[in-house]
Amino acid sequence: MEDSVSIVGRVLRASTTGFDCGTRSNRIDDRHNFGAFVRVPISDDGSAYAIGLIYAIRIDDDPLARELVMATNIDQATLMDQRDNRMVPVEICALNVGYIYNGMMFHSLPPRPPLSLSEVVLCHAGEVYDFTQRCDYFRLVLQASEVPSDELIAAALRYASYAYPENERYQFLVRCGRTLANLLANDLKRLSHVLTLIRPDG
Repeated sequence: MEDSVSIVGRVLRASTTGFDCGTRSNRIDDRHNFGAFVRVPISDDGSAYAIGLIYAIRIDDDPLARELVMATNIDQATLMDQRDNRMVPVEICALNVGYIYNGMMFHSLPPRPPLSLSEVVLCHAGEVYDFTQRCDYFRLVLQASEVPSDELIAAALRYASYAYPENERYQFLVRCGRTLANLLANDLKRLSHVLTLIRPDG
C-alpha cells in the first residue's frame, strides 16, 4: 500500500488519453512536478492502473486573489493565509502513456479511463525503473498534440533517470537518445532540440 505522502490528487475528469486531477494549492510540492510519473486505478479490484505523465499544473484564482494582486502592499499574514488556509483549487493534467494489468506493464493507452475521485499517486522509483526499461511509450508523447511534447518527453526522462542507480543514469539517457534519433530521424531540428534538453549535465 502506498504511503499517503505519495497522493497527488483525485480525478476530476478523464478519458483513455489522459486525466485531470485536483488538489488544494497548499498541498503542491515535489509530487506535482512537470514530467512526473503518476498512476491511478482503472479497476475496482486494484488489478489495473493507468500510468500518466504530468504535463500541466493550473492554479485557479478566486475573488480574494484577484483583489490581492491589485493591492500595492500585501501583509505577509494575509498572503500566508491565502496560500495555506483558503481552498484554492489546483488542477494537474496527465497524459496516459501506459498501464499496469495484473502486474504486467503495457506501453499503450489503457483500456478504460479512471472514475471520478479515484486517487492519483506518484509512481515509486521501482515502478518508474521498470516502466522505462522500454521506450515504446515515446510515440504516445511525441504524437500528443495537446501537450508540449518535446519538453514533456525530456522532463520525463530526466525525472526517470533518478530512479536508476547513479552509475546507470548516463547509459539510460544515451539509450533513450538513440530511440529518439530513430523516431525523429525525419525532423532533425526537433531531434536536436529534444537531445539538448535531455543531455546530462557535465
